[in-house]
Amino acid sequence: MDATVDGMPAPDDSRGLVRPDKQVADFEAAHGEPLANVLNLDTWTPGEDLLSAYGRLEQEVAEAVAQQKDVRKVVRDRVFGRIASGPAAPPNAGVYQAKRADLERIHKGLLFNGGVEACDGTNVVHDTIPLTITQIGVCLVAYNGRQGSWAHRLFRRDLRSRAADPVDEALAVLERRQNREAVGTGADPMSELARRGIMAYAERAILKEKSTAQWRMGHGSPAPYELLTNLWSSKKERIRVALDLIEWYVQYKRFVFVPSAPAKRHWLTIGDALQPTEFAILQTLQPEVERYLDTGGYRDGSGVKPEIESFCREVAPKIVVGLFRVWEGAPPYLFYAHVDQAEMAAHIAMADAMLQEHRGFPMLIDLADTVCGTVFGQDSFNSSVQLAYTDAGEPFRYLGERDTRY
Repeated sequence: MDATVDGMPAPDDSRGLVRPDKQVADFEAAHGEPLANVLNLDTWTPGEDLLSAYGRLEQEVAEAVAQQKDVRKVVRDRVFGRIASGPAAPPNAGVYQAKRADLERIHKGLLFNGGVEACDGTNVVHDTIPLTITQIGVCLVAYNGRQGSWAHRLFRRDLRSRAADPVDEALAVLERRQNREAVGTGADPMSELARRGIMAYAERAILKEKSTAQWRMGHGSPAPYELLTNLWSSKKERIRVALDLIEWYVQYKRFVFVPSAPAKRHWLTIGDALQPTEFAILQTLQPEVERYLDTGGYRDGSGVKPEIESFCREVAPKIVVGLFRVWEGAPPYLFYAHVDQAEMAAHIAMADAMLQEHRGFPMLIDLADTVCGTVFGQDSFNSSVQLAYTDAGEPFRYLGERDTRY
């Protein structure tokens, strides 16, 4: 399922430069409109007359939906039968129909009595010239009322110790701040990579260490990109921490991870052809980890690359990627599970998602997200930070323009 499925190419994960002329050609082909026409303001609609553009909107939506229906039929007729023989397909690859009675038994026997716990995290940033504060919060929930929450704050200052010469101190601060992002955006690349990697680790570690449920439900992938690159990939000892955590899940087996917005449009196209309560098991995680090896920048000599290669051979084939759909009007979603427990994992994800058919997404993950947003949200975080600045005698000096706009 990684390279092609019945002629449908997988997305190119390369990050090479694209020629400008090709970018323009791709833009015009995808949008059905010359770039010159887009840049011509005479083709734009006045804001007060936007209703007149509804006809074009209606036409484009109707045509796109009709074409997608045609694709859906082709996928069901031709692609479904090839899933079991696709690249990196596990022994249980294929399309399955879940029975309503089985899903109802999971409601009573696992979900509602706390047999499944879900974990999700959030991070918020308060960025000023003297200090950038990042708060990472993680929450664990179950339907029997059990819940827990944990948080950690990171304080980034461009200068931690005072230099003997105040001129040297000022120059050091200017040098460090020269290449940082705009103040107040929270978009510092180094901080973003660090907090994403730390939050990914914390979510999976808390689900492992703090949960007592039989089944563990996570948000995203059990082996996310953030845990296999960047912060973790510079030293063998550090990548080993991340890999040991992922390998624990493979040994435990009873887990299911569901991402919200995966960059897998080709797989979601297959999922769109599923009928309600159908699920498919596509392939193992191995091709995905192989791409990390090709593009992850693991340095030779650091001892990291051999660890990832071993993980790719021995652990990744035991994790499978699948799709499920619970209602005709809801989108399909990916799920990750152990190869030996994939069918059960799909049933648990679908049984939970059926509790909110309009979304078709597991409600337990939504509940964990809601608790996180309430306990560790931006509003309460900003209030405590601004109170600290007030106590320091500077209530307004370091607030960003967006903070004082309203």
